Amino acid sequence: MNLDIHCEQLSDARWTELLPLLQQYEVVRLDDCGLTEEHCKDISSALRANPSLTELCLRTNELGDAGVHLVLQGLQSPTCKIQKLRLGPTAALLSFLGPWARRGRVAAPPARPGTPLTYCRLTAASCEPLASVLRATRALKELTVSNNDIGEAGARVLGQGLADSACQLETLRLENCGLTPANCKDLCGIVASQASLRELDLGSNGLGDAGIAELCPGLLSPASRLKTLWLWECDITASGCRDLCRVLQAKETLKELSLAGNKLGDEGARLLCESLLQPGCQLESLWVKSCSLTAACCQHVSLMLTQNKHLLELQLSSNKLGDSGIQELCQALSQPGTTLRVLCLGDCEVTNSGCSSLASLLLANRSLRELDLSNNCVGDPGVLQLLGSLEQPGCALEQLVLYDTYWTEEVEDRLQALEGSKPGLRVIS
Repeated sequence: MNLDIHCEQLSDARWTELLPLLQQYEVVRLDDCGLTEEHCKDISSALRANPSLTELCLRTNELGDAGVHLVLQGLQSPTCKIQKLRLGPTAALLSFLGPWARRGRVAAPPARPGTPLTYCRLTAASCEPLASVLRATRALKELTVSNNDIGEAGARVLGQGLADSACQLETLRLENCGLTPANCKDLCGIVASQASLRELDLGSNGLGDAGIAELCPGLLSPASRLKTLWLWECDITASGCRDLCRVLQAKETLKELSLAGNKLGDEGARLLCESLLQPGCQLESLWVKSCSLTAACCQHVSLMLTQNKHLLELQLSSNKLGDSGIQELCQALSQPGTTLRVLCLGDCEVTNSGCSSLASLLLANRSLRELDLSNNCVGDPGVLQLLGSLEQPGCALEQLVLYDTYWTEEVEDRLQALEGSKPGLRVIS
């Protein structure tokens, strides 16, 4: 049986009414219900007393360090059979094998156990009990502590817990946790020792070029098989990019890299493009949104796009490429044999003039499936040029994104007619 309550501030009377159900139900979901540390005492008791409980969801509640600690104590009970525990607004889960069973994760293979603790108001004080749990299980696959202010000290404690653990970690998410360059040495050791690690998310931490230099030896370790690396808004410049390029050229396993929100500049873009031309690089997705790029980098990006056969997604939004830069990219992607499928050019200072090049691209390119042109200086003339190409049977595009783009009713009628005639095409605005 399932108990699902969402966005309801539970009164004391209502909570008392629900307590017996916590002792009986198999699935309990209490999202955004105003739960606090006090409620966690009862939840911990339910974890011990109800062997039928396999899923508990407590997202967007003010549990705090002490509350999460109580929940962790309940999880360590030998009678606890929990498979899924959600403690944050994202779909990451906490699960353990052996005495604590298995769990699945939304939008991921169901055999990946993990720990989600996002947006739970944790601090460094929570990290020691969490580290104790890490040492106590061999089957932990995913640890997510993003968006909690654990800081340098807390991250160091977690790192030690992982170093002492026999678990085969596959995913580690520490985004926006107050990490510093000093933490990167510990992270280097984790990456080098955890051959099972496939995803590392460190975005929105002030790692800087110095931190990246400390991290890269771990990424270059023969044991490292990392597939996804997120380093958005980490204060990286072209200097740190140079270190990462060594990883790109050496690691065929690395498929996804986000450097969004770092001031890489055109020099950083040049270094990345040169690495993407090396045979050892098989990256499939690159995010360089908001990286202080200009039209000057487009010659390097264009050359890379004509020769690279692995890159499928390129996120270039929020860079001042302008119509001249867009024209250069379109000329490259119009060449036969290009393989890019997703191109994001939102907020790139594209005007109606630039849409002429994009309209020609849509007819010449056979691989592109998604194009994002949101928040550019495009009106009716530009949209009509794009529609002219989209209406052609030879256009292979499946999705055009035009957020914050405005047109007249006449253009809207034509858009609706197009979507009716091409059911495989979505225009999102």
